[in-house]
Amino acid sequence: MILSDRVKKLREQSLNAEEKLSPERAMLITQFYKSDEARELSAPVKRARAFEYILRNKKLYIGDGDLIVGERGPAPKETPTYPEICIHSLKDLKILDKREKVSFRVSNEVKDIYDKEIIPFWKGKSNRDRIMSLMTPEWINAYNAGVFTEFQEQRAPGHTVLGYKMFRTGFLQLKEEIKKSILRLDYFNDPDAFEKSEELRAMDIACDAIIMYANRYAAALQDLSRREKDPKRKRELEKMADICRRVPAYAPETIHEMLQHYWFIHVGVITELNPWDSFNPGRLDQHLFPVYKKEMDAGTLLEEELYDLLGCFWIKFNNHPSPPKMGVTASESSTYTDFCLINLGGVKSDGTDAVNDMTYILLDVIKEMRILQPSSMVQISRKNPEKFIHKAFDIIKTGFGQPSCFNTEAIIQELDPEHLSDFRLDMPRITSHLMT
Repeated sequence: MILSDRVKKLREQSLNAEEKLSPERAMLITQFYKSDEARELSAPVKRARAFEYILRNKKLYIGDGDLIVGERGPAPKETPTYPEICIHSLKDLKILDKREKVSFRVSNEVKDIYDKEIIPFWKGKSNRDRIMSLMTPEWINAYNAGVFTEFQEQRAPGHTVLGYKMFRTGFLQLKEEIKKSILRLDYFNDPDAFEKSEELRAMDIACDAIIMYANRYAAALQDLSRREKDPKRKRELEKMADICRRVPAYAPETIHEMLQHYWFIHVGVITELNPWDSFNPGRLDQHLFPVYKKEMDAGTLLEEELYDLLGCFWIKFNNHPSPPKMGVTASESSTYTDFCLINLGGVKSDGTDAVNDMTYILLDVIKEMRILQPSSMVQISRKNPEKFIHKAFDIIKTGFGQPSCFNTEAIIQELDPEHLSDFRLDMPRITSHLMT
């Protein structure tokens, strides 16, 4: 794989972009929670309507040469905050702005917005404030002294993976499933039926919101295409607009649609809340391979197009620093990645070798892109071919730090103790590769 000029340019832009703190999401969530509408809604529906409000009003970004659209903030490396979870103080903002390592530039305008709008409204209302109000003075003193940090008072649950279903399911289909679940509710015999109906209603609103967000991009891309002078880019923009009209409303049918489909879901998850690191596409080679094979057999996908799409996909991850922490962690922690992980290799559900052509393609992308995010891992099994192991170690020996290696047999043993004897990792084989 040789990086195209497009991917090289986007990669450099991503690497050189300055990390900034964006007030956009904090302002939008505050505006919604101040509204009359928010006062009348149940908790799940309120969250869904807030999500919809953000996606309807957040700035759209389409970079020159982009093939995948959607950013966490208004532009690459412009990182939002989540005041309903925790509120950054003015002291936090100053620390983040002046940190020697992994700083987030905070303009005077942003500090002023926090001072006058964000902090006054959310003080005492954020999850963190409510948690802290219940803790003992001894606990608070220990926390302030740094005895322990990084509790979930600063984030929402994370470390999750998009499953097989969502790579193959459109949101209109999800809405049909939600509708059926609502119709099955038993209000006469189930005392929780109303709460369940509100949760299902919130799910339905969230589905509509993400489809609406994609349609906003479709309209913006179509408008750009009308003004574009370069015929090649004009065709690309028109195709991207068509894709955004299809996904995530409908199940994706091409590699381009699958990557964009996942990315809209990814942006939706990290926009609605700030997961405690690591929302992932999971076993990307397994997800993409059937569609890749279908397209290659039909002759509808060229190799250079595939690598361009994957390069653009990789850059989207790298555009998203993890929202910065606050309090004692703001001054002591320099971590700013989201720890997104691409999982390759291993075995299939039937226990056979899972390595396929897409596995090698993605390893090529990892080697050539050589960027911090997304991170990557290989699952190594005695059932995997030598070529796969050599390919992974060829990248590792460069000192890049990716991919990490995991023992498939050990993972399976943890999941299914009854089959311990079926999977034994050939450690001499692995060690011999590492020594060469």
